[in-house]
Amino acid sequence: MQKGLLIIYTGNGKGKTTAALGLVLRARGHGMRVCVVQFIKGKWQYGEIEGLSLLGELVELHIFGKGFTWLSKDMEKDKEAARYAFDFAKEAVCSGKYDMVVMDEFTYLINYKIIDEKDAVEFLVNRPKDVHVVITGRGASNALIEIADLVTQMQDIKHPYTIGIKAQKGIEF
Repeated sequence: MQKGLLIIYTGNGKGKTTAALGLVLRARGHGMRVCVVQFIKGKWQYGEIEGLSLLGELVELHIFGKGFTWLSKDMEKDKEAARYAFDFAKEAVCSGKYDMVVMDEFTYLINYKIIDEKDAVEFLVNRPKDVHVVITGRGASNALIEIADLVTQMQDIKHPYTIGIKAQKGIEF
């Protein structure tokens, strides 16, 4: 590895987590050790949970979210869980155990001011240089984009929701 990259998948379009999981699959194919930390998604039965379990012990999945935070009945509890998850993710990045750490839906922690943007940026800039970090979520801040090595914005051009087609197993979850 020449340099651990900071990769961001952002935007309003579908596919941010899916793109990150594509990198997980590719990394695992090369025998890399991967940790996936989900900040928002709760324990609902997402297909990626089952799929990741099939990739073996070199992929760890940690789900810290309580579901979609903006629908929360106890925002303080959600914030506490998110801050704990960020501490966990920082420890994973610095542990030397992983070649890649995915921080799924991380942008929301900054957008909702659950964690301080300056703290997040400082950590990411000063992280170990041999670990790839992949961040997903809508509305990546300018500060995150500035420090990233690769940023892809998913743009919503057409979506089945707009004509009344509901979320489908294997596509949305």
